Amino acid sequence: MQRLLTRPQFQAVLAGSVVARTEHFALHRNALTVKKPKDLSGAAQVTCSLFPVQDIWLGAMVPKRWAKRAVTRNAIKRQIYIVSSVFCDEYPEAAFLVRLRREFSRKEFLSASSEHLKLAVRNELETLMRDGATAR
Repeated sequence: MQRLLTRPQFQAVLAGSVVARTEHFALHRNALTVKKPKDLSGAAQVTCSLFPVQDIWLGAMVPKRWAKRAVTRNAIKRQIYIVSSVFCDEYPEAAFLVRLRREFSRKEFLSASSEHLKLAVRNELETLMRDGATAR
């Protein structure tokens, strides 16, 4: 499994479809070959490879808007990569992005990186990945 690294890779996957959603997360998917838009000269569309290796590509997007503390963002990203490695055999070769789309309640999860928060994130991510694996 490869990780998304560049901004164009993240943007290309976000332009794809949402294949699964949970209360806090969304799973985006796009093909590994992405068409470039026409340039100003009117040349035909050319397929460019943002993803040089034919493999499963995965990225995690945890915005500050939904997770204010860096410790929380890093804990959520770690959970995303750990859970996705378990499900990688069930996914086709494509680019995927797990995006946090809603805040975890700071009233319920008082600590920035508690075991309670990690367990809640892990359970929800397992549901998301299971749903994403069945969506074709």
